[in-house]
Amino acid sequence: MRCVASFLTGAHPHKTDGKDIRNGTFVDQQAAAAVGSRTRFPSLELGTEPSSQGGRCDSGYSCIYTSNMSWRTATSPMTKETNPRAVFDRLFGTGRSEEDLKGLTRRARYRKSILDFVAEGADALKRKLGARDRVKLDEFLYAVRQIEGRIDRTEKLNDRESGVPDFPRPAGAPKQFEDHVRLLLDMMVLAMQTDATRILTYMFTNAGSNRSYPDFGVRGGHHTLSHHGNDQEKLAQISKINRHHVTLLRHYLDRLAAVEEAGGTLLDRSMILYGSGIGDGNRHNHDNLPILLAGKGAGAIKTGRHLRYEKETPLANLYLAMLHRIGVRADAFSDSTGELALSYPPKRPAGVSERSRSIIACVAASTASCHREEPNRSAYWA
Repeated sequence: MRCVASFLTGAHPHKTDGKDIRNGTFVDQQAAAAVGSRTRFPSLELGTEPSSQGGRCDSGYSCIYTSNMSWRTATSPMTKETNPRAVFDRLFGTGRSEEDLKGLTRRARYRKSILDFVAEGADALKRKLGARDRVKLDEFLYAVRQIEGRIDRTEKLNDRESGVPDFPRPAGAPKQFEDHVRLLLDMMVLAMQTDATRILTYMFTNAGSNRSYPDFGVRGGHHTLSHHGNDQEKLAQISKINRHHVTLLRHYLDRLAAVEEAGGTLLDRSMILYGSGIGDGNRHNHDNLPILLAGKGAGAIKTGRHLRYEKETPLANLYLAMLHRIGVRADAFSDSTGELALSYPPKRPAGVSERSRSIIACVAASTASCHREEPNRSAYWA
């Protein structure tokens, strides 16, 4: 169950189910320390299942390790936000707690959109913009209004989702898992589009999640199925789950690709890491991990390739390369043995502004339940 705690560190967390938790340095937080001062939020941590604050989960490891993918320090996990409403208000509030509270109260009373309270400011801004920028602003405000409308229509659940036993449901989350995921991913896009933050992490589920997916024929629990014992039927069920998660990831990538930026798209300006801290849930191995890297990193990465690297190539080599591509000066990260070659030199291409420096988003599948279907060499998709 240490796979979540080690996914972004390359380090082994201290084994404990008590208060003496201790972990390594997280690549997202190292990046946030370098570029976080340029945005409203140094980083943003999201997920569909809440972070645990303690307890024993498996093999003597604290549940804190299984439910927190990002840690600010070796002893301070970054609790992820699961409530879409809370994320939205955090992104688009005024930044002053008293005004935020008054604004939230007024909107709840009169059922008004947050955009109704900033309409005057938006109109003033439009008058200062050229025709092309006015169109872009209108498109952005429309996207914000659409998402807020979806949040307002979200049911406040008091009952469990059909077919999902003992599954913790955050207050305010959509009833369906897929709707919850897409809504949070959409707000990640808005956070990136507005430059609210350039460092984001997202967890589909916590490690060891035993969620089932009856809507497309997977009634067994995810974690239970991951201990497949090479049973072909269980492997087929795991494959369905993996494909389902990747389909949800595609929604995120498509949204990023639809946002135009100078000389490209928001996806072109980003580095999106998707993967799992376990290669095969049946063996609980932490090598030969399924890793995907999407986005061009503001022109520093060549995409459209399936790359294979030598056995036991540290994942930290990829992290070091990503750090270099957002301007972090580091000779090493964790157990790295060098920088992973991503085709282009680790520097900002000429003509790319400070605003459009690369954005890092790390998205994890259910990291204790993944199964790699082609157990060959370490591979990175770009």
